[in-house]
Amino acid sequence: MKEFLRQKGITYTEKDVSADTQALNALMDLGHYATPVTLIDGQAVVGFNRAKLEQLLGS
Repeated sequence: MKEFLRQKGITYTEKDVSADTQALNALMDLGHYATPVTLIDGQAVVGFNRAKLEQLLGS
């Protein structure tokens, strides 16, 4: 995921849910229990779904 975003020139904020309880709670509040979860304009993409990511990024 990180490499994909870097290649696209997308700036992102990484949150480690194993070390950050607040980030874990935010993830669970979204109804997700697996990682990675990428939020793009309020849309959650679970896992690495290239087609969905490119659609949301407009690329």
